[in-house]
Amino acid sequence: MSSIFTKIVNGEIPCYKVAEDDRYLAFLDVNPNAKGHTLCIPKQEINKLFDMEEEHYLGLMQFSRKVAKALEQTVECKRIGVAVVGLEVPHVHVHLIPLQDMEDMRFQRKTSLSPEEFTALAQTITAKV
Repeated sequence: MSSIFTKIVNGEIPCYKVAEDDRYLAFLDVNPNAKGHTLCIPKQEINKLFDMEEEHYLGLMQFSRKVAKALEQTVECKRIGVAVVGLEVPHVHVHLIPLQDMEDMRFQRKTSLSPEEFTALAQTITAKV
């Protein structure tokens, strides 16, 4: 069965896309820890980060860095936090979270944005990638 992220890659589920190339996709987390919380995924469904081929893993990190740089230019923050947890969705994903303080990395702390705010934010980040 396809993961929710594979369904996003295949266009079966909509997302607020931030960046994309032939191997990777970045989109805003719809249940964000902080404004701008973005997920970077490989388009290929792989369950565990360290099961990725080294070249593919390094490509995901390079893609995530590019997205993080654009995110940092878009959302006011002290830095971009990075987390790879992977327990909630069995598809590799890198969390990029704009941080004001350490609490922003807690996955119990959430923020809300309207669909219009998500759309505008995604467009602004995309323009900087």
